[in-house]
This record gives sequence, C-alpha cells and structure tokens, in this order.
Amino acid sequence: MPFARTATRTTTRRSLLTAAAVSAALVLTGCVAGEGSGKPAAAGTAGAAGGATLNIDFATYNPLSLVIKKKGWLETALKDQGVTVNWVQSAGSNKANEALRSGAVDVGSTAGSAALLAKANGSPIKTIDIFSQPEWAALVTKPDSGITKVADLKGKSVAATKGTDPYFFLLQSLSEAGLSAKDVTVQNLQHADGRTALENGSVDAWSGLDPIMAGAEQKGAKLFYRNLSFNTYGFLNATESFLKDKPAQAQAVVNAYEKARAWAAANPDETARILADAAGLDLAVAKTVVLQRSNLDVDPAPGEAQRKVLAKIGPSFVETGDVASQKQIDDAVASLLDDSLVKKADASAIKDS
Repeated sequence: MPFARTATRTTTRRSLLTAAAVSAALVLTGCVAGEGSGKPAAAGTAGAAGGATLNIDFATYNPLSLVIKKKGWLETALKDQGVTVNWVQSAGSNKANEALRSGAVDVGSTAGSAALLAKANGSPIKTIDIFSQPEWAALVTKPDSGITKVADLKGKSVAATKGTDPYFFLLQSLSEAGLSAKDVTVQNLQHADGRTALENGSVDAWSGLDPIMAGAEQKGAKLFYRNLSFNTYGFLNATESFLKDKPAQAQAVVNAYEKARAWAAANPDETARILADAAGLDLAVAKTVVLQRSNLDVDPAPGEAQRKVLAKIGPSFVETGDVASQKQIDDAVASLLDDSLVKKADASAIKDS
C-alpha cells in the first residue's frame, strides 16, 4: 500500500499536516528482548500532576514513535510541566499490552486486533490515535519448502507471536483456506525469533512482521500469502487512569504524533535512509517498509473504519477461546476508541528540541 495517499483530506486535516512538517529520524532494531516486562512504576514516578514521569513505548512496527523519540519533542513539550519522559521498547503488540496492563507504560502501540483482545479481557485501555494502516504481516517460508499456498500448511509447523497481528493474520488465512489452528502446529515465538526459527529449519513457515520480515525477504525468504484486509490498523493506546489523571500529557502525546506523521509524509526517503542505518538494513529494504508497507498517512481519529475491522475479527477470538464471550467483544468494540484527543490535536504546539 502506498505510503502517502492522494485521497482528499478535510481542510482541518490539511492545516494540521502543513503545520507539522519538521525533521525526524527513526531508531530501529530487528531483535529486542525483555521489552514490556518491567514492573509498574512506583507511585512517585507514575506522573503526579505537575511532575514525575510519562512512561511511553516505542516500537519497530510504529515508525511515528521512533520519530518522536529521536527528535525529543515530548521532552521539550513536557519540560515546563516538570515531566520526565521514559521510553520503553516494545518487541510486539503482546509486549505492549503487558506493559499497559502492568502499568509499566502509560501509552503503548499495538495492532488493532491486539488492542481489542486486551480490552475484551479487561485491560483498562483506550485507543487515542491511529498511527498507521499497514500491510505489515504476511505468511513466509523458504523458497525450497514446497509451500506455495495456505492449504499447504496442513500438518506443518508455523511460528507466530500470539496476541499480535501476524498471529491473527495466520488464523484468518487458515480459515479462508478451510483450515483451522488445529490443522497446524503453532510455535509461539516473538517476531525476531520466528524469523530465526524459519531460517534454521525449526519451523516450516512463519507469520512475519515488518521490518523483520522485509529483512528476511531480502535474504531469500518467500512471502507466499499476502492479504491487506487481514492486517488491522496500528493503534496507539493509553491507560484509562492516565487519560483521567494526566489529560495535558495525553494531549501532548497526540500532538507529537501528528507532528511526526506530517514530517514522515514529507520526508519518506530520509526516513527510509535513517531506518536503514539504524536497523542494519539495506536501503532498498528500508524503502520497501517505509514507502510500500507502512502507510502512515492515515486518518488518525479512531472511528467507524476501525470499528468495522474489529467487529469482523472479534468473533474469531471467541472461537479460539482467547475471549470467553461475544458480549465481551461487543462491549470492547463499543468502548475502546476515543477520538477526543485527535479532534483537539495541535501539531504546532510541539516545538523542536
């Protein structure tokens, strides 16, 4: 999917983007460990009004978070409030969900499917911004595996990170092919470990996630099944307590995301180059991720488009036993999305550091 859409934006949206064209950079690694496993912040550091700490994640699958972190925009915006910004890296949506639930972060980035799963199972979160509409998941195998279509996975082993978009991509792909998770052996591995397992022959296939997947593709891995409609949006989530107790910090986060979105849209080649340098990727691979599969130029307001996606994927959680009842899904879909901060977003309020 192209990085920048030509679809018409409203006058307000265009003004927001124009005001926000500022330099940024990506910091990216393909393999991380232990993210999201920290203990909840102590009461004195969780962020009392007028001071303390904003705990926020950055993730390789959320380029805007990397832009904001690199530029130090939140540090500058919150300095006058006496707030320190603590960045915590998430290895996947599952790790971001763990960090949000434990209180290790106030704001975390996940796929839409993962946010729904967490909300349906009682995690007190709200989605406050849509950071992308990516094609970031696909089914991957080795060129000589003999696997050319989803039906070929029957009886095979597949690596996937449960609780993330690639896992739900796998479930939907199997269902479309007349199979279920019972027809394969799912190896629950973090994204980078899934790539390693595929390359060393421990599994037959991998439900991959960019940019790790793009790196594997360059080394010869084959994306044998792609389906954009099975990829859910990128959701920026915040804990309900954070939104209630620190609304000014929450607004600053969304303002910074809108500034980062505009800069990335205006500077895709530079973004790709910084990504390549930081992640050890060839420039061509980084351009594939940034220019073709990220799609950061998406309406940031959580709303009906996301509700439709969540309502479609929700029943599969009940079928697999990940959520106990459809009522939990329905309640989560109805209460997860909050567009109030995006509606008030002011990218010009975020100054350069």
